[in-house]
Amino acid sequence: MNLKTLILATTATAMFAGAAVAKDMTIVSWGGAYSASQNNAYHKPYMEQHPDINIINDESSNEAVAKLRAMNEAGNITWDLVDVVASDAIRLCDEGLAMEINFDEMLAPAPDGTPASEDFGDLIVSDCFIPQIVYSTTFGYRSDVAEWNGKEPQDICAVFDLENFPGKRSLEKRPINNMEWALLCDGVAKDEVYDVLETEEGVNRALAKLDTIKDQVVWWSAGAETPQLLADKEVVIGSTYNGRLFSLIEEQKQPVKMLWDAQVFDLDGWIIPTGLPEDRLQMVKDYLYFATDTQRLADQAKYISYGPARKSSAPLVGKHATLGIDMAPHMPTDPANATNTFLYNYEWWADYRDDLDAKFQAWLTQ
Repeated sequence: MNLKTLILATTATAMFAGAAVAKDMTIVSWGGAYSASQNNAYHKPYMEQHPDINIINDESSNEAVAKLRAMNEAGNITWDLVDVVASDAIRLCDEGLAMEINFDEMLAPAPDGTPASEDFGDLIVSDCFIPQIVYSTTFGYRSDVAEWNGKEPQDICAVFDLENFPGKRSLEKRPINNMEWALLCDGVAKDEVYDVLETEEGVNRALAKLDTIKDQVVWWSAGAETPQLLADKEVVIGSTYNGRLFSLIEEQKQPVKMLWDAQVFDLDGWIIPTGLPEDRLQMVKDYLYFATDTQRLADQAKYISYGPARKSSAPLVGKHATLGIDMAPHMPTDPANATNTFLYNYEWWADYRDDLDAKFQAWLTQ
């Protein structure tokens, strides 16, 4: 090979290698059907438009607060964008671990020109939080439990009724929602739950109610666990996110039904970790402008039964991408499903979460 040929070959190889190397962007979410819906609605279309970007999916959102605290302490932020629930976003914002957002500058307006801040409206519960979806934590139950003698749960307190509805339950391994449901089923009025839970007596009362079923509970940490436990007949009733149950019932055709009573409405969305280098921050901003626009949020509802956070997205929600069924009746916000909802108090949990986490984990070990 002569020198000219060698130079041309080397140059071509270098150019090919440079074109083939994409920049990685690590996006943290919850895994399972939810991450799949984000992948279909946001990640794949974005990477098709930006072949120089490679999105890495990390499923560590349930540990986001602790891990971001540790990264900040070490001065090494390895995540670029993080999907969290609203209460965690408030905590991260208060601690300076999440970046404040200029909503109308960083996010696309609605198709009619309405600024993003107005389109998201009251769902912007923190200066650092970009809402994506309205979801609920609720219960699914197997409809083929022989020991129930044809009865089916009608309200949330069936979870605590081992006499009429025997069998294993699955509950999330944290106090959120469990404490509220326990107090509701111990006779506390909905509008008094957080006042009661603010007292030591109220915390003990909730834990005492949970004690009545504790030895029948399988504790879960990841949202995908309850659907699997129900499918495997390891539990007869269990809590998880409504979209996970939709997937189990409609896509997997399991003999499971929804128990919408006292479903807990919540918000999920994005935070940008503070301290990102400028090049990574610009990459994240570009992605967010795309992934949070009106059409993209509506597109996510084609794959999972969560309500889009933008007002302008709601009219665009149609049928499931592969099943062809109308998605509106499967949304937690559908009037038929929302006859008795429990409104989650984001700010209350942001203030009391660390203390109650410690008490709850101590109770688990007793």
